[in-house]
Amino acid sequence: MNDAIHPEHQAGSADVAALRARLRHVHWIGGGSGAGKSTIAGRIAARHGLRLYATDEVMSDHAGRSTLGDSPFLSEFKAMDMDERWVGRSPETMLETFHWFRGEGFHLIVEDLLRLPDEPRVIVEGFRLLPHLVKPLLTTPGQAVWLLPTPGFRRAAIDSRGSTWDIPRRTGDPERALRNLLERDRMFTARLREQTRSLRLRVIEVDVTMTEDDLAGRVTEAFGL
Repeated sequence: MNDAIHPEHQAGSADVAALRARLRHVHWIGGGSGAGKSTIAGRIAARHGLRLYATDEVMSDHAGRSTLGDSPFLSEFKAMDMDERWVGRSPETMLETFHWFRGEGFHLIVEDLLRLPDEPRVIVEGFRLLPHLVKPLLTTPGQAVWLLPTPGFRRAAIDSRGSTWDIPRRTGDPERALRNLLERDRMFTARLREQTRSLRLRVIEVDVTMTEDDLAGRVTEAFGL
């Protein structure tokens, strides 16, 4: 997988060590969709007085700040209609060409974080936190954790939000679009599992037996809060 942006280039001429030092107050929660990242990050931020930075909430802003030069996959995605995005392509192609899965726009996350004050500390969460992009920014391994949901947990979480059909119903074949999306997300979680294992990063497997309190406790413990 060839990602467009590498941490070494995210702050211009600043070297990685200096960038790492400037982000030492940041905790990172990555993972697959439907894993509970937003809920858990919000709980921990509120309980410990941390600033919350949700990457999903800035996607529109980051898309607007992106250029063809640094985000070619985003440009291709914008040019497609809903059926071209979610019905007419295989889940494998959807996985390999989805701009945020390619790391496009990650440098904008870093830019935003660098603009924040050192206090209070920050929790940043979202599926865009790809392991190989985050690892060079960590002062200690305990700054980051990835939540990896089982397919059953992911589907239950999405159904509970009432958002299962938000994208599929806007296509000409909602059933196929949903199947494609679920399979793409399953493969993305599998890729995260492989990357975190190879990079020796911390993960929490999330299944239907785990309560929200359990998960919040495990993430809090992982961060040493």
